[in-house]
Amino acid sequence: MDLEGKVALVTGGSMGIGTSICMDLAKNGADVALTYRKHGAEAEAIAKEIKEMGRKTVAYKVDVSEFEAVQTLVADIVSEFGRLDILVNNAGMNWDGVIWKMTEEQWDAVINVDLKGNFNFIRAVAPIFKEQKSGKIVNVTSINAMRGRFGQSNYAAAKAGAIGLTKTIAKELGRSRVNVNAVAPGLIETDMISGMPEDFKQKSRAETVFDALGTPDEVAYVVTFLCSEKSRHITGEIIKVDGGQYI
Repeated sequence: MDLEGKVALVTGGSMGIGTSICMDLAKNGADVALTYRKHGAEAEAIAKEIKEMGRKTVAYKVDVSEFEAVQTLVADIVSEFGRLDILVNNAGMNWDGVIWKMTEEQWDAVINVDLKGNFNFIRAVAPIFKEQKSGKIVNVTSINAMRGRFGQSNYAAAKAGAIGLTKTIAKELGRSRVNVNAVAPGLIETDMISGMPEDFKQKSRAETVFDALGTPDEVAYVVTFLCSEKSRHITGEIIKVDGGQYI
């Protein structure tokens, strides 16, 4: 995919799937702005690797749930890079608990990052993409948004909200030739799942038709495709990257 001359913004780019997305977009020619909240050293390390590819990059610290901070950040990125063509809403969190024990804090924290964070960035880039009559938006959701998951009512609700948001924004920005899609990973081998019980990972692995969990790169390849002109007639779609785990 040729993304030469394009500028991409990837939220939550310092770890896991976000890192792979940043790297693959850069490998395919894009300059990359990435955000992080806690993992500054990791974000700077990723930025260093991208610079070594000959691409421009900056790592920005931001809380994606803070509306005004996000609006300011996007304006700063456009000023720094001169343009913006791609938004990948990848930043997310989980804070699990069964509904009869879940606290308001748990609910609000996940909704604010996983759903409101998506809105904040889309709201910031929409006028830019509408004005230039081009742009790519990819939201990273989850197969659990479609099927639910015991102990994840907040996460599943937020990710399901992101699916509704994806389809609606695809309709609203379609006349401006903006593609809006989402990827829905299954369980992916990242640092986040390293502490999970082995029996849980084995159960998820057995749900796939390949008897294998996915890798961050396998998600990133689909995201890069959706950010390229090869996907120009695809919008409003939710593409599962789960090895058949949802089937």
